[in-house]
Amino acid sequence: MASIPDKWQLLLLSKPSPEVITYLDIPRKCGLLSAEELEITEKYDATALAEAIRLKRLKSIDVVRAFCRRAAIANQLTNCWTEILFKDAIIRASELDSHLAARKPPLGSLHGVPGSLKDTFRIKGYDTSIDIAALAFKPAQENPTLVDILLNAGAVLYCKTNVPQTLMAIDSHNNIFGRTLNPYNTSVTAGRSSGGEGALLALRGSVLGVGTDVGGSIRIPVIWQRIPYAGQENGTLPAASKLGIPASARPLAHSIRDIELFFKAVSEQKPWELDPDAIPSPWKAISSSSPNEGLRIGIVKRDGATEPHPPILRLLDEVGARMTDNGIKVIDMDITAVFPQCQSLANALFGIEGGNAMLDLLESTKEPLPPWLSTRMRRKALLSLDKVCELHARRTELQRRFLDLWKDKGGRKIDAFTCPVAPHPVPPIDRWNGVGYTSSFVLMDYSAGVFPVRVFEERDMEGDFPSSKPLSSWDKANRGLWMNLDRSVYVGTPLCVQIVVPKLEKEAVQNYELY
Repeated sequence: MASIPDKWQLLLLSKPSPEVITYLDIPRKCGLLSAEELEITEKYDATALAEAIRLKRLKSIDVVRAFCRRAAIANQLTNCWTEILFKDAIIRASELDSHLAARKPPLGSLHGVPGSLKDTFRIKGYDTSIDIAALAFKPAQENPTLVDILLNAGAVLYCKTNVPQTLMAIDSHNNIFGRTLNPYNTSVTAGRSSGGEGALLALRGSVLGVGTDVGGSIRIPVIWQRIPYAGQENGTLPAASKLGIPASARPLAHSIRDIELFFKAVSEQKPWELDPDAIPSPWKAISSSSPNEGLRIGIVKRDGATEPHPPILRLLDEVGARMTDNGIKVIDMDITAVFPQCQSLANALFGIEGGNAMLDLLESTKEPLPPWLSTRMRRKALLSLDKVCELHARRTELQRRFLDLWKDKGGRKIDAFTCPVAPHPVPPIDRWNGVGYTSSFVLMDYSAGVFPVRVFEERDMEGDFPSSKPLSSWDKANRGLWMNLDRSVYVGTPLCVQIVVPKLEKEAVQNYELY
């Protein structure tokens, strides 16, 4: 907090009392933001800001300062950032304004737009500790490819955001920066390793963020790379993830068009010429006057491993009805023959190195594991080459079997399917259950996006589980989040769905006008 200017500090009267569990309205009501700053941070998405700056209706320095100030408020409420770049950001914004004032063309499609980054991204001159003591106070010596691409596109980077220790926990909690809180409801989790980014965006402290995903840290997972990932810090042996399941860098934003703006900005600079893992695949926007014409979308309600909570099933019914009303052919899709095998296989591929490199870092400073990890993370032996080959053979077989699921009973192609993000609503802190609905699509090599539908309401507390025996240990724990919990904790939290598309069809995730 000492790094936040005094005039940006929340006054004692502005801070929420202990019984207040939602922080969403505090930035607007705290009095620290001017009317202009509120308008900039609330009424624009990244695409609109880029246009307004390009047309000189707004100055980048005013936009960047507004988001720096709002991010400062967000951090005081939720503990969402790790490093701040405010001084450098203000200088860069001023230079970008001077560039346009001299009648020079914009640097790129993100000219003057502020952007936040997950702490895994190195930025020259700043720490990339990933919230581990052994990596603190070691400023990066150079930028990774993606950071240079964003800067070359004109973006203004102004902060890095909080992650869980080891990047393996379900909640963004660590010993250096502490726990990130969920601004919708401080009693529930802020999510996985991009939780700091999520909290910052939820409070409109960022208009465009970049996180990473491998098991569900954000929910635009793909294994094949269009966005360069090289040069990040993740506490593992170099290239170890290439033998298992590699993570990918992806955007978090307030609108679908901002997601496309990000991908186009990166693609325009041909990242495949800068990162050997990036595939030569220019971004191709899908345009149609009738985007839903002939569209066939599957509805997946169950994965065969965990029975969804009643409100999750009702949400899928609502989404299916809306899609039907919008002229989409909705098809019940059954993935239970394949899906129960996916999460355990994904977990095995995540752990091929045994977690030893990360534990070496922690033990070098005698840093303890947080409580949630202390009972779950242990040293394991490196997997043998034969075992790794066996796991990948199983993965290939599951991918082959899943291909048959992309057709209906008549053999006609299913364009995409919608499914839960998890079998439960947003749970209390450290209570997230299995990650099968997220890690499994990374295992399958599919593209997916998460979209909010509405918030959990009091009427959603109704309903019970079937009296049948739990399907698995994950299912048993999942049922406990409904049957053995005060369900009112879920009220006001977002209810979301995933849209999943086949391999190499990521553009389609953004194009479908499902509801």
